[in-house]
Amino acid sequence: MSTVAAPPRVGAARALAAALLHGLPDRLAHTAAVARRAGELVRTVDPGDREMLVATAWLHDIGYSPTLCETGFHSLDGAAYLQQQGWPDRVCGLVAHHSGAVFVARARRMADALARFRHEESPVSDALTYADQTVGPRGQRMSLEERLTEVLARHGAHSAHAQVHPLRSAHIRDAAHRVEQRMSVQVIRQR
Repeated sequence: MSTVAAPPRVGAARALAAALLHGLPDRLAHTAAVARRAGELVRTVDPGDREMLVATAWLHDIGYSPTLCETGFHSLDGAAYLQQQGWPDRVCGLVAHHSGAVFVARARRMADALARFRHEESPVSDALTYADQTVGPRGQRMSLEERLTEVLARHGAHSAHAQVHPLRSAHIRDAAHRVEQRMSVQVIRQR
């Protein structure tokens, strides 16, 4: 049960990510770049959700920390840790389901475990996915197509990622399309 009622603070999320990922410099560089990218995307979400977006960007990959590894599925391990620490249920759900994790969970036979976290489909979840999927594994900017190709190459042809690639990539492309539409609307409004 969540005990933190207020929206997550970006500073607390950044500090937690830094502490948990300190021995994984590439993962920390990726995380910091995703958080920066999320900061660029805040105009695509409601003002009340902007801090949520950036905080969850800092937290999205903490499950890679060796100290949190319970299942070996980073989305699930990160969300479970956050839940145990009393972070808001919404944060836990966004971390659990970021970047089409539900597809990988099905291939890894972990869908039931992931399902205990709410699967939110919203401008915030879209922006988190977009930020994650336009930043490479060492923090470098990438196009969405470069990132999808990179993930397949890194995980391998026989991985759970490869098994679900058609469904997961369609989900990610749809989220990216919605984010880009929201960015276009913002540009038109600013004129």
